[in-house]
Amino acid sequence: MEERFSHSPVLLKEVIGFLNPAPGDLIIDATIGGAGHAEEILRRIIPGGMLIGIDRDEESLRIASERLKPFEGSFKLVNKNFTHIEQILKDIGVRQADGILFDLGISSIQMEGWERGFSIKHNGPLDMRMDRNQRLTAKELVNSLSEKELADLIRNFGEERFYKRISRRIIEERKRKEISTTFELAELIYTTIPYYNRSKSKIHPATRTFQAIRISVNDEIGSIDQALKESPYALKKGARLCVISFHSLEDRIVKSVFKALAVKGNFNILTKKPMMADRGETLKNPRSRSAKLRVIERV
Repeated sequence: MEERFSHSPVLLKEVIGFLNPAPGDLIIDATIGGAGHAEEILRRIIPGGMLIGIDRDEESLRIASERLKPFEGSFKLVNKNFTHIEQILKDIGVRQADGILFDLGISSIQMEGWERGFSIKHNGPLDMRMDRNQRLTAKELVNSLSEKELADLIRNFGEERFYKRISRRIIEERKRKEISTTFELAELIYTTIPYYNRSKSKIHPATRTFQAIRISVNDEIGSIDQALKESPYALKKGARLCVISFHSLEDRIVKSVFKALAVKGNFNILTKKPMMADRGETLKNPRSRSAKLRVIERV
């Protein structure tokens, strides 16, 4: 099963270049996922270094643990939301880190697991929880929100042009039967989008709505905003925070928080414009096409 998720970490060369991990360093991978970045970081911080890998998805941590077995004793995995970085450091008896990485958005582990309900390509239950111990699921959200609440959610978190049509269609379908699977929701949205628009689109017509629901279920925007405002203060002087985002909502938050930190002082923005994958990487790893890396340094 682990081989199935042996995906390439996005912007790895750039992340390593900015973090500049060295033997003895303590680095936090706040979204460890399949541990692609973590594996390369560990190669550079041993001997004597420590990597703290955080993820609220227990499945991601299990897979990361398997991948990082050769580095046993040089990493700790923590099953928490990345908003708790400062507390996590306190719990392990460390005050500050030599570098922090956030690789935002959904991981391949989550997207490829049909039973997780994230993907349009695989039929599964409408779940979408990154933390499977939380109560709220996509199914509950889709079948309980009002038409206006659905419309606002799809517009704000999905930036979907046809948010009113989609929310109205969901309400109509709910009167007939409960929407309980990814294929049911995807097909409903597909038939709601005008033919001309869906025939010209490079992505599945339901992509933006699925993104909006996922963001809402996991409170991604609130978590990112809180974590990025607090985690820079967990850096040592001269240490760097690297953030990879995959859509405009995430990137706007990163850009805004970094600007605010720079204005207050003690932080320098090292990426005036976000770093993006070169053609070679995008050909090898299509997921990297939308990735943007921004970096800030504590001074």
